Amino acid sequence: MKLFEKMTANAAAHPQRIVLPEGTEPRTLTAADRILAEELAQIILIGDPAEIQSMAKELKLENISKATVVNPADEKVIDRYAPLFFELRKKKGITMEQARLTTSNPLYLGCLMVKAGDADGQVAGAMNTTGNVLRAAFQVIKTLPGISVVSGAFLMLLPDNSPFGTDGILVFADCAVVPDPTAEELAQIAISAAQTARDIAGIEPRVALLSFSTKGSASHPRVDKVIEALNIAQSMDPTLIIDGELQADAAIVPSVAQTKAPNSPLSGRANVLVFPSLEVGNIAYKLVQRLAGVQAVGPVLQGLAAPVNDLSRGAFPEDIYKTIIMTCNQAIGLKNNTAK
Repeated sequence: MKLFEKMTANAAAHPQRIVLPEGTEPRTLTAADRILAEELAQIILIGDPAEIQSMAKELKLENISKATVVNPADEKVIDRYAPLFFELRKKKGITMEQARLTTSNPLYLGCLMVKAGDADGQVAGAMNTTGNVLRAAFQVIKTLPGISVVSGAFLMLLPDNSPFGTDGILVFADCAVVPDPTAEELAQIAISAAQTARDIAGIEPRVALLSFSTKGSASHPRVDKVIEALNIAQSMDPTLIIDGELQADAAIVPSVAQTKAPNSPLSGRANVLVFPSLEVGNIAYKLVQRLAGVQAVGPVLQGLAAPVNDLSRGAFPEDIYKTIIMTCNQAIGLKNNTAK
């Protein structure tokens, strides 16, 4: 079964409540209509109800009536969620008046609904910048216990006959958020990427911390950072199969690993690749995507206490539809982890 088939089946079996703060945006509404038609999630749209109804009629969408619509201008809505935002930010000097004003912002309102337990995840970015989407998530939802950094992963969907990864999937991180992570941040990115592999790809992670050195073949402060990150990650999760520092070929090619890193627990079969900096990760995923014709799914934001995913402002309805499904799987995974 292909990745999206598995993710879709999982979403259908465990419907989540996904809030879409850009509820009047046509592509978002089109994606929401399809999600509702296929009964993959409960959709919460934030926006003016009359405008949403008018847009749905114009687009000939038949299922939007099944969504819950929340009006950010409704005083009752503000009354419910503004006190929560005030409590979260009062140490920063925010007043209740400022809290009420911020709560009327759909990006913040959606995150507050997630924080309050009234939704399971949020998808936004078709109309808003990444900075605005992340700012609301940082201030309201915050990060998971033990994690202080939010990062971005891509799921690289390889050809069916590819010998790399697991079930044709490699997870690349961080390719989207942290420019030059410290050793501590790199370790957290590795832990988060491993969880992404479990929750979204449904594979057991085998994590490689990449470098231009393999097991001491080069000496440099950047190599030292990766070695330190390995030690930190192992202390954070002693059960995780992880190794570093490894060059890319030693991480994913068994014959090369046998020569360069014969004692590595990965044995050249890593399925999660953690890059030492954002520039390396971003360049790597784009080269693999373009030169090898590999589908890159993401970025998936990881490390938050509840899933919030950012869209490209050039996203198509299909992209939004798939991002909603990914967000559902993240939410399901987080709940399963909490229950353990």
